[in-house]
Amino acid sequence: MRFTYAEAMTDPAFYAPLAKAAEDAGYTSMSIADSVVYPRESDSTYPYTPDGDREFLEDKPFIETFILIAALGAVTTTLRFTPFVLKLPIRPPVLVAKQATSIASMTGGRLGLGVGLSPWPEDFQVMGVPWERRGRRMDEAIDIIRGLGTGDYFEFHGEHFDIPAIKMTPARPFPILVGGHSEPALRRAVVRGDGWMHAGGDDLDALLARLNDIRKQEGKENDPFEVHVISMDAYTPDGVKRLEDKGVTDVIVGFRSPYAKGPDTQPLAKKIEHLERFAETVIAKVGP
Repeated sequence: MRFTYAEAMTDPAFYAPLAKAAEDAGYTSMSIADSVVYPRESDSTYPYTPDGDREFLEDKPFIETFILIAALGAVTTTLRFTPFVLKLPIRPPVLVAKQATSIASMTGGRLGLGVGLSPWPEDFQVMGVPWERRGRRMDEAIDIIRGLGTGDYFEFHGEHFDIPAIKMTPARPFPILVGGHSEPALRRAVVRGDGWMHAGGDDLDALLARLNDIRKQEGKENDPFEVHVISMDAYTPDGVKRLEDKGVTDVIVGFRSPYAKGPDTQPLAKKIEHLERFAETVIAKVGP
């Protein structure tokens, strides 16, 4: 089992010391949250809170995802970074490919590119991208990013994107991890991705079962596939073993609720204390 440390929407000055502390404590990865803007007015709902409330995001600091990964990659040597998740279809895929291949090259391959759909039409509106057909747009974007990540000449002619033969240098392949709980998201993770990212909730067993069904349907049940989950089982050695038995490869753990409204008041020293205690009581007990 591999362990991902999750921290987001905190003081930007905390990220570098937290990344170094997580690496020293034995975590494999650190997740990096993504948010572009917060609209003044919106009738959208957040899919991962019980009441759909999104006010917890207001006035929370978000450093642009790739910039933050580059900064943290410069102060670490083994820690991997997994956007959780990058809102892919609102972005130009060629630019994302350039950013991701650059990060992978500069960090020695320490990138797992987590991607997903933004649930909010406002993100699409302010980025000048249609909300309609966003799933198909994301499919094409994944194909483009994967193609350009090879370093070979690649061209693409689709419904949303038309790209002549181009290549990027330097280029370094990286896994693409697809987030989301819907049927299209699960199928996208299997068909186009190298893994799946779970956003929490009580339906994990059902989602894992469906994911395995799709892998069998697509003839990919024996292919390498990462499964990143949020689960209370991740906080005990016995629970980690149960998750391993279900096919989970990576657990994402954090030590405060990201959905609390208002600023994060937890001191840096307390954050480091929490992540180190978990490493002592769980990571060290489970082993590599």
